[in-house]
Amino acid sequence: MVSPKLIAKIESEEPTTRFAVLIDADNAQAAVIEGLLAEVAKFGEATVKRIYGDFTAPTSASWKKVLQKHAIKPMQQFAYTTGKNSTDSTLIIDAMDLLYTRKFDGFCLVTSDSDFTGLAMRLREEGLTVLGFGEQKTPEAFRNACHKFILTEILRPTIQPETPSQATKAVSSVPSKDAEQTVKPIEFPIRFVLEALEHSSDESGWAHLGTFGSYLTKLQPDFDSRRFGFKKLSDLVRAKTDVFATEERALPGQEQKSLYVRAKSAL
Repeated sequence: MVSPKLIAKIESEEPTTRFAVLIDADNAQAAVIEGLLAEVAKFGEATVKRIYGDFTAPTSASWKKVLQKHAIKPMQQFAYTTGKNSTDSTLIIDAMDLLYTRKFDGFCLVTSDSDFTGLAMRLREEGLTVLGFGEQKTPEAFRNACHKFILTEILRPTIQPETPSQATKAVSSVPSKDAEQTVKPIEFPIRFVLEALEHSSDESGWAHLGTFGSYLTKLQPDFDSRRFGFKKLSDLVRAKTDVFATEERALPGQEQKSLYVRAKSAL
């Protein structure tokens, strides 16, 4: 029997944002699934989890090992014609069917294919949140069609060698396809970030970190502090003391302090 206290707690909690997670198996790697679902959990609940592809093909073997563990429903789509991708059509049709149930607050589209740009735009027109997940090769058209785009290379587990001998062996060996799936370092876009900070700050030049982060994502959906070596945006602004000044403020009625940031000097 369920405890009455537990029932009361569940009923008192705010409704969870409900997401439909749709994965294109032809354009996604199984190695990122744990990190991906953990990332989705930051935004809401993955109510529906479906993956689309031809699971009779050898290329889908890695996915078959993780589907049951993570309760992902496989949507088998045979390749009837060589050179034609029927997986895309099935995913899009299912997305529209789920959209019209009106049961979801957003969609997570896991693909590196620009063919889903139109789908992302259509879902946004309905007022739903669209999260995109894809590799670095993903075209900007699809990235910008999402509210937030996250590189799957960031979500890949980091495997550390257990011994020095293993480390030497790993360096000397030919890198595997999975090992090559890492995020390429990029230069910190200081001018873009400072312009975004200027637009999100108040008259005194200070901006709430949450407001600043939201504005960055609106301007550039694939902006992610992890691409610059920082787990959170707060870690990034605190570390770059030559660019930002930070200040913690206690807000009325709140025990936890909020972080504010401003530009240390103009370019």
